[in-house]
Formats: sequence, structure tokens, C-alpha cells
Amino acid sequence: MSKNSLSWVLLLTLASIWGSSFILMKRGMFALDGTPLFSDVQVAALRMSIAGTVLLPFSLYHVRKIVHWKQLLSLLIVGTCGNFFPAFLFTFAETKISSGFAGMLNSFTPVFALLIGFIVFKQRLTLVQFIGASIATFGIVLLMLAGKNASIDASWWHILAIVLATLLYGISLNTIKHTLHHFKSMQITSLAFLCVYIPSVLVTIFSGSFTVIQNNPQAMEGLGFIAILSIVGTALALVIFNRLIALSSTMFASSVTYFIPIVAVIIGTFFKERIGIYQIGAMLVVLIGVFVANYWHVLLGKNVESNS
Repeated sequence: MSKNSLSWVLLLTLASIWGSSFILMKRGMFALDGTPLFSDVQVAALRMSIAGTVLLPFSLYHVRKIVHWKQLLSLLIVGTCGNFFPAFLFTFAETKISSGFAGMLNSFTPVFALLIGFIVFKQRLTLVQFIGASIATFGIVLLMLAGKNASIDASWWHILAIVLATLLYGISLNTIKHTLHHFKSMQITSLAFLCVYIPSVLVTIFSGSFTVIQNNPQAMEGLGFIAILSIVGTALALVIFNRLIALSSTMFASSVTYFIPIVAVIIGTFFKERIGIYQIGAMLVVLIGVFVANYWHVLLGKNVESNS
């Protein structure tokens, strides 16, 4: 398989995994009958702790790869900005908004990735990337407007929590691409989790997660969803994502968030979240924008980096 074909396969795989992560967060907090299970803090902490535990053998094996304090700093940025804080921000937001709407808001990530790359790392944007990103962003706005009725009584704090999370994602993505390019995807993922492993475990313990497991008869239902979210939606997905960044451009890798709301909304329909013709139309606009922004990958087989 060519590099470009593999990039698209990884992109669509990630979209499917991360698009389903929003409903998994919701199911970790609330049972299928609506009964509260774990709090938003407990779900995020368990997610980080389980994923960190799964990756711990790899973390300890690869820790010798860190030979300079700047590498440690970059991995700490990825661990906190790309994993730890967004996990808590998203679960907090989903206490008041639907999983589909959370997936839509997640699409701010490519915008922040471009801005941070331009401002901090002095990247130049090609005209094609700018046009494609503009079309996709317009599609996101349409998708948010069309999906407004999918949200519930969220305050601006809940919406801004996801916006902040996407800003942190943009920081993490650029850090990986520009300062950790000599690390392999598994090394980045495992070492980044090692940086936040102890805080994750401490929050899990002191937030009362084990008390819920012991006393709530439905806790195992929520824990099962959290385990899937941690192992597949976090640990495995981040290995794939870091590999995607290495294979392609930051713009292409971050464009996975254009597909995520499509998956999130479709899955939401199975949990009584409505979808209409306007949402479908907005999804098509997003897809067109993604294709335009990355069309060199398909038509010419070239990796168009924004600093090329």
C-alpha cells in the first residue's frame, strides 16, 4: 500500500474510533436507562489510568529514548495537552451536551492546528490548503447550526471547554510534528502517557472511582464502556494518530476531526439523537473541504506540507 493510501486508511479508521468515543464517554457517566454511574472527573481519570496502564510496559521500555530535557518537555506537552486535560474537558462538556454535538465542536482542532503552526512554527499555508480549510470550516458552522437541536441545556462553559480542548489538541499536534518527528508513534504515545500516568492514577483514587465500583451495581456497565474508550479509543487510536502525523502533514492528520462529527452524529441516531437533511448536507460540505485541502495526496501522490 502506498503512503498516501495508507494515510487515508488510517484517517478513516481514526474517524470511526474517535467518532464513537463521545458516546462511550456518555455511557461511562450514565447507564442506558439514564442512571448516573461515574462522574465526569472519574470517567476522565479512569480513561487516562487504564490507557496508561496498558501502555506502561511500552513506556518503561522506551524511556531510554529520552536523551535530552527538550524531548522530555515535548512529551510532557503532548501528554498534558493531547491527552490529560482534554479528557477532563470533554467529559465535563458532555454532562450537558449531546455526544453528537460534542463531536461537531471537536472540529475546531484543524483551525487551531493551522493557526499554531503559522504563528509558533512559522509555517506557510498553500492556497489550496487555505481554500480547503475555509470550505471545511464553513461546513462545520453549517453542521453545528443544523445539529443545534441535538444539544441540551449546555452553558457557554460547557461549549468553551471543548473549544479549549481543541486548542490543546492543536498545540499537541504541532509539537509532535515539529519536535518529536524522530520518535516512532508507539514511543510518542507511550512516553506521553508515562508523563501523566501518576497524576491520572492519583485523580482516579481520590475522586472516589473505586467507591463507585464497589457500591454501584451498574458500575461495571459503565466501566466496560470506559475500558473500550481507554484501550481502543485512546491508547490504540493515539498510536495510529501519531503514525498518521509521521506519514502526512499536520493539516491532513488534523483533518480527521472533520470526519469525527459525521461518525458521532450517525452513532447518535442510534441513541435517539435526531439527524436531518440539513445535517447530511453540511457533512457533504465538510467532506468537500477535506478533499480540497488534501487533494495532492490523491491526485499527485505528494505530501503537501504547509512549510514546503
